[in-house]
Parts: sequence; C-alpha cells; structure tokens
Amino acid sequence: MRFLGTRRTPRPAAAILGVPYDGTQSYRRGAAQGPEAIRAASWSLETYSPEWKRDLQAHLTVADLGDLSVAGLDPSAMVEAVARAVASLDANTAPVLLGGDHTLTLGAVRALAARHPDLMVVQLDAHADLREAYEGNRLSHACVMRRVWEAVGDRRIVQLGIRSGTPEEFAFARAHCRWSLGALIVPDTVRHELQQAPVYLTLDLDVLDPAFVPGVGNPEPGGPSFQELCGALRNLGRLRVVGLDVVELAPPMDPSGVSAVVAAKLLRELLLQFFTAG
Repeated sequence: MRFLGTRRTPRPAAAILGVPYDGTQSYRRGAAQGPEAIRAASWSLETYSPEWKRDLQAHLTVADLGDLSVAGLDPSAMVEAVARAVASLDANTAPVLLGGDHTLTLGAVRALAARHPDLMVVQLDAHADLREAYEGNRLSHACVMRRVWEAVGDRRIVQLGIRSGTPEEFAFARAHCRWSLGALIVPDTVRHELQQAPVYLTLDLDVLDPAFVPGVGNPEPGGPSFQELCGALRNLGRLRVVGLDVVELAPPMDPSGVSAVVAAKLLRELLLQFFTAG
C-alpha cells in the first residue's frame, strides 16, 4: 500500500521510505508496524489541506518507494541500511522516512550531512535522547540525538517539546545544542538561522500529549495538542528541508487507530509545507 496521493515518478520532490524497525525501543514495542499503519490510515484523509490550500496530487510529486528490508538487523546494520538508501536518492529528492523507532534518524542524518556539511537538525520530541549510552548500548532511541550531534557538530541541533531527560542530558543540551526547550516556539534569531541552512526535521510522535497520540512507545504526559504542534510547525516557516522523518508510532498500543491517522495527517501537512512552492 502506498501513502495517500503518491505515485512512482522520476526525480520526485520527496520520496517516502518505510523503516519497519523497533529493535531499540525500550518500553513498548510495535514501531515496526508504524509504516504500514501510517500508509493505511492516510487513505482516510483527503489529499487536500485546507490549512495550506494545497493538494498532494496537484501541487507535489511524491513517490512512495516502499519499505527497507531491515527485519532482524542489529541497530548498526539498520542505521547503515538507512544511510545507503538515503544516499542513493537523487540530490533533488528529499527522503521522508516512516518509523520505526527513532534510531533510524541517525542513518538519514549521516547520509545528508555528507551531502550538506552545514546541515541543521530540528527535533520535535518529548525526550532529549542525548544519553551517551542506554543499558550499555550507544545505538538506541534514547541516544540517537547524541549520535546525531556527533554527525553534525556543535550547536547544530534545535530541540523542541523536550520535557523528559536526565540531568546530564539537559546539561549537554544547554552546552551543545543550538536551542533546547519544552516549548515549541523558537526565537526569531534561531528561526533565522534555520532559514539560512539545509534542515533535517525529525518528529517523534511522543512530542504530543498521550491524550492525542496514545499509540507510541514511550508516552510522556504534559505535551501539546495536535493544533498546538501544527501551529509550531507553521511558525517555523518555509525552511529548506532536505529530509524528514515521523517516528515512534506503535500501532498495537492504540487499537482505535487514531494515532496512525494523526501521524498520517501530520505527514501530509509536512509534505505540503516544506516541499511545494509558494
């Protein structure tokens, strides 16, 4: 099944790749089922966004390339598979990854940082994910942004929505991230910097309050509503996004299917915000 409104075409503006992997999830597994659930839920939506007054089919060329074969791989091999897949895309085609657990972000960022040395990363997430290691593992969804920092360098990560982490993670964020706060709105100075650089955007669905998305691996109370998150994304403006992901949907944790619909709608809005002209 393809994501809503997508079709195979040479050199699309964006290419969707599913990464059905949950090998580093630490609480509730199930993110491996995320890509399939997002695609299925997308067909309950319209291709047209009233917010952006744009239509996926009329205003954007998106190809859905299916899922990467990552079942049974160790985290390192999965990250390498993602990096190879992203690097293989045409330079004018932005990778759009469907998770899968958050560790997959590292593969995409490594590939894009090689192409864009000035890459900046915007992380929307409830968790800092800046641990040096988690339960002895340096490749984990709890450590992914620490590994991303190693890939992009100091002061290149903007963290939004963060409301959970260790004291060491918060200290590291203050010292090494460009911006890190529980709020979703960035200052004008930070937004201006983002507008001058290529950007990778990673959206962990647990940034939302569990009342809106219960189907995630690590729900964290106290988050924003769907509308508040959409408002924050609009506030970022028209960034030059060269890749993005939507991660950590765990469909078994939400039998209602609402979480998958939320993920699919967010993805539609992101595609129309960042990959269409005007």
